[in-house]
Amino acid sequence: MNLTLYSSLSLVPTEIQFDKKSYIVEDKVSGEFYEMPEVCIAAIKLINSGLTLGKIEDQLKDIYPNEEVNLLDFAEQLLEMELVAEVNGVKVDKKKKEQENQGYLSISPQLGKFFFNKIAYFVYAALFFLNVIFFIVYPALFPKYKDLFIFHYMFLNIPAWMVISFILVLIHEFGHVLAMRAFNLPARIEMGHRLFFVVLETDMTSVWKLPSKDRNILYLAGLCFDTVILSLALIAQQLLNGYSEFFLRIMSIIVLDTFIRMVYQCCIYMKTDLYYVFENISGCYNLMESAQQQIRKHIPFLKPAAKEEVVYDEERGTVLTYSIFYFFGAGVTILLFFTYYLPQLVYACRKVLPGFSQGTASAPFWDAVIFTLQFLLVLSLLFFSWKKKYSH
Repeated sequence: MNLTLYSSLSLVPTEIQFDKKSYIVEDKVSGEFYEMPEVCIAAIKLINSGLTLGKIEDQLKDIYPNEEVNLLDFAEQLLEMELVAEVNGVKVDKKKKEQENQGYLSISPQLGKFFFNKIAYFVYAALFFLNVIFFIVYPALFPKYKDLFIFHYMFLNIPAWMVISFILVLIHEFGHVLAMRAFNLPARIEMGHRLFFVVLETDMTSVWKLPSKDRNILYLAGLCFDTVILSLALIAQQLLNGYSEFFLRIMSIIVLDTFIRMVYQCCIYMKTDLYYVFENISGCYNLMESAQQQIRKHIPFLKPAAKEEVVYDEERGTVLTYSIFYFFGAGVTILLFFTYYLPQLVYACRKVLPGFSQGTASAPFWDAVIFTLQFLLVLSLLFFSWKKKYSH
């Protein structure tokens, strides 16, 4: 659609709120959010008053003499974001879907507030330090890579781990859901992946409706629930030691899975929960992209980013700090790989591979076959999540 300085626009319904250094614009139709500087907000308000783009540009150049003001470019961006409803009274065709039903609206906000209030925050913090004390006082409770293997037959361990891990991840994600509902916001749980692992993720897009100070607890809600689960499993191991070997093995794998997931949150070179906390506190909402861009500039064999992010002077210190944590998170991933994942894989191979050399009538042979098929199924789920992500 051709735009000129004589064009006048009509925008879709929006809601605007100030957020630290900039403004958040919500598309009330699609539920999408956009970060914009003050000059853009002033332009939107003048567009809504019915002025032509040329008159708006003249006014803004007087009000913001140090800003580069180009209303034609801005109007094109609004069209791309599908925030324009009409141009010169002519309706604009849209490809954007209507806002999806994000689900879990049936959960009462009162239930969410039961789990997320000032007293609950104190309990979560106390349990976190209790877990640290447990590991210091009782080092035998610290998770070991062999805790993954509950059964003698390997083919039983993968489904056992998948069921336990799925339940624990679901509890983690419902922590986010209940925190969202405490603020009467919708949420939706989806499947995704992080590195080599299939994960569940909570769509928390509507968190942008809240002020910055209220968002961190929503990002940390999953870790709060993880802390409770870890505490219960550690206490159970200590109190019921010697009662049931199988029960203790279940508690051990719960400790292992929960501990790794909590440590994994420190890998903020990916968009983990702690990454969003860091981003929210800093107010730099393209933090990862900006840091990756700066890293690529200083490492010769890496290709420059396809799309260059604008890094403002006041954000350079934040980007540098995040870059340090970026490499720290990568180090944590490597440490987890060599401490847990690689030893688990080597141990499983040593247990399974000899079974292939035995006859088809033997239990070890079928243990090896079924375990291999299960492993391939897990890889298939991973590839499916990759395809789902990169197809978008």
